[in-house]
Amino acid sequence: MTTLEHLRKIYPQMVETRRHIHQHPELSFLEFETSAYIQKQLHEMGIAFSVMATTGIVAHIGSGSRCVALRADIDALPLVEETRLPYSSLNHGVMHACGHDTHTTMLLTAAQILKTQESTLGGVVKLIFQPGEEKTPGGASLMIEEGALNNPKPEIIRDSPLMLHSHTRARTQLWPLRALYNISKRSLQRTAIPFYRAL
Repeated sequence: MTTLEHLRKIYPQMVETRRHIHQHPELSFLEFETSAYIQKQLHEMGIAFSVMATTGIVAHIGSGSRCVALRADIDALPLVEETRLPYSSLNHGVMHACGHDTHTTMLLTAAQILKTQESTLGGVVKLIFQPGEEKTPGGASLMIEEGALNNPKPEIIRDSPLMLHSHTRARTQLWPLRALYNISKRSLQRTAIPFYRAL
């Protein structure tokens, strides 16, 4: 099964994950339910992880001294959602209006695909779920202080959404699967780490 075929197969799960996270937004450094949800998913995938900065998570797939990191932010904004979508925010006054629900879903999906090909990796893929991105100083500095970029140190760090933010009203079913495929293949294989040959 190719990566793109795998993505199409698990697409309904991607939609379910994104909508769950969208319905349960949490403000910066208060992402307790979001963190627990991510941890549960990683545990079910058999991926080792550690918690940093209270609600942040660093997971590892593969082994070796070489490393690339993928990052997603997990916090939401203090806004009232008025979209009237069936999966609108259940936390009044808090909304995923900046696409972090999408980013987290993309990174969890990448984790699922990478885990199935772990034996073919030529190094470590580090997955960083960062809290408090909407605050200054944000969760990144706290996670770095706690060693998120150590053991091993990434040669390159990529935002899981290729540093793009998503309009929150975009219909989930229209998001291109090709974007995540390109993250896996082009960003990792060609640009980031030549030793990665799985995708």
